[in-house]
Amino acid sequence: MKRLIALWRSLVPRLYSVPCETRSQRVLRRVRIGIVIAACLLGAWRNDRQIQRHMGVAEANVLSAGPRRSTIEFVTPDRVTYRPELGVLYPSELDTGMRIYVEYDRNNPDLVRVQHRNASLAIIPAGSIAVMGWLIASAALVGVTFVETRLARETAKATAAGQD
Repeated sequence: MKRLIALWRSLVPRLYSVPCETRSQRVLRRVRIGIVIAACLLGAWRNDRQIQRHMGVAEANVLSAGPRRSTIEFVTPDRVTYRPELGVLYPSELDTGMRIYVEYDRNNPDLVRVQHRNASLAIIPAGSIAVMGWLIASAALVGVTFVETRLARETAKATAAGQD
């Protein structure tokens, strides 16, 4: 069990650093985070490609709406009703009760996206998360540097006053 936990900790990237982290460990942690973001974008692109290959279009009702997940119901041309378990891809700006058109994979009707939306919409949230993370980290580093500089000045003043 300990080996499994150690493997999990080495594979899953931490978003925070540890005090004894070396420069190479920090670089590798950031590379892992980049790989996770790239994997998310590649997954969205793969889903779009799958829908594009076997595309069906249907009118759908939005049963519940949220910024990250919306539940829909649609009927295919062969009169089968579907409610995809994972909701619809790219659900931004949907409201409960709306009637929308969706594009779905005819071989896997649970893979559904809002019509005329694609993986390029996934780039903005993924990129904004990365940018916000870097901005917050930069602000925190500036704050720590400011405090460190101030403490060094006070220590230098106390040392100089003690020598007099």
